[in-house]
Amino acid sequence: MLHSFQVFAPAKVNLFLHVTGKRDDGYHTLQSLMVFADAGDTLSFAEHGGFIIETAGPFAGALPETEDNLIDRAARLLAAEYDVPRRGKITLTKNLPVASGLGGGSADAAAALRGLARLWNLPEDVARLRTLGLRLGADVPACIDSRAVFADGIGDILTAVPDMPALHLVLVNPRVPVPTAEVFKRRQENFSAPLPVPEKITPDFLGMCRNDLTQAASAVAPEIGDVLQAIGKTNGCRLARMSGSGATCFGFYAEAYLARQAEESLAAAHPSWWIRAAKVI
Repeated sequence: MLHSFQVFAPAKVNLFLHVTGKRDDGYHTLQSLMVFADAGDTLSFAEHGGFIIETAGPFAGALPETEDNLIDRAARLLAAEYDVPRRGKITLTKNLPVASGLGGGSADAAAALRGLARLWNLPEDVARLRTLGLRLGADVPACIDSRAVFADGIGDILTAVPDMPALHLVLVNPRVPVPTAEVFKRRQENFSAPLPVPEKITPDFLGMCRNDLTQAASAVAPEIGDVLQAIGKTNGCRLARMSGSGATCFGFYAEAYLARQAEESLAAAHPSWWIRAAKVI
């Protein structure tokens, strides 16, 4: 009998995000370097005759009160794909802020697919899970593997980044949710020219990039500007930038102790913010 187990759903961080165009179907084309941090949500799985999803953790109360969530949709897709009944108990411990630009919902959906495949004793087929994940959201396929990737298209064309340098981050969210759709609605800048996939990721390369959604997201949540400014002033910060569509921003540092120092100083100055030192995994 399979006992209960946990699956980690790491935060996705966009080290840069360029908006390169818009398709006829309304989807924007993007380029982004997506990495995953050792901070995130946790999904616990256990045997159960029915199918239950429960929530816990510091941000559980911020989740929408609806049964039509990404975890439930992931379970329905997987059950239909393999023609098996939905069963089991999932407990989502929500450690990441909601609507924060860290891909929490996508990471949770990916973890649900991986965990339920194990719980239901399905064949190991990561490619099949990625295909299902794309039906849930453009970021979900990358979250299946949770490894650094260069993303193109609508986020569905993924190129692995095998030699990703060690990065130490501080993640900061002012506890203000930012709906992605509203950010894209407010975006008015020109599109960015596509970049070739770099042979090597360096701090200089990252410094030449940007997040094209920062201005629009700041119009939705002006606190983003305060967060970026505060991160940029921390000792040893190599770069301060927004992740995804916000409002979470990050700084990156050459050493772990600098990220921890930044976490401590920012937490002392801004006790209402969510702040975490993290490492890229």
